Amino acid sequence: MIPHERSLVEKLKDKPFALLGVNSDGTDTTEGLATFRSKAKEMGVTWRSFRDEGSTPRISETWRVQTWPTLYFIDHEGVIRHKDIRDDAAMEKAIDELIAKAEAAAKGGKPAADKPAPEKGKKK
Repeated sequence: MIPHERSLVEKLKDKPFALLGVNSDGTDTTEGLATFRSKAKEMGVTWRSFRDEGSTPRISETWRVQTWPTLYFIDHEGVIRHKDIRDDAAMEKAIDELIAKAEAAAKGGKPAADKPAPEKGKKK
């Protein structure tokens, strides 16, 4: 999973995209946090990753996470649009759609896919 996440972060670095992680691998101890930081560096994790154990209430409780990893795809308005898409191609398609909508919203319009097609015989 991390190689794909790394490639997404690199590929989408100039787009309205952010990857956030929440870690629950024993980061509540000094040793556990050091181990996580070392592994994250070794695996090339460059995105923000929060400690589940370091929050009250835990992030996993607030978001009702029952299995790890749980993937949420949140749009530019803060709405969860997808959850737990695992297939790389399907994940990238969902992300591309969310990015297109965010970019269109930033320009004050709708992405082309959301615009109705003009009626035949009528000019735009």
